[in-house]
Amino acid sequence: MNIALIAHDKKKELMADFCLAYKRELQRHELLATGATGALVAETAGLNIRLLSSGLAGEEQIAARIAYNEIDLVIFLRDPDTAAGDLGEPQMNSLLKLCDINSIPFATNIATAELLVKALERGDLEWRELVRKKT
Repeated sequence: MNIALIAHDKKKELMADFCLAYKRELQRHELLATGATGALVAETAGLNIRLLSSGLAGEEQIAARIAYNEIDLVIFLRDPDTAAGDLGEPQMNSLLKLCDINSIPFATNIATAELLVKALERGDLEWRELVRKKT
């Protein structure tokens, strides 16, 4: 599975801790992340992560992959109080819309991220591989 990781500045450490806690499962998948988030996760959890650009440019690179149905799961730990300039609501809503179009699971908080990783462990998201092959 191709998993995209994005986190607002105030949630980057939480993302790193989350990935460390679920390293065993996450290392079985292809991970890509926006620059600063990915670098912190790679350093903290020791995971192999494809680093994209930082900030909005990285989010746009992930959006392009989502539009082509190349991503199977998005974990975007967002800070609801973050100013619009740092991956604000319009950008997040754009990502969410693309995920809805392609039936891509999208977590915006740690609780939902954990549920989705548990689903990965059980094989509940294997249907994504079939969907991705059709496009």
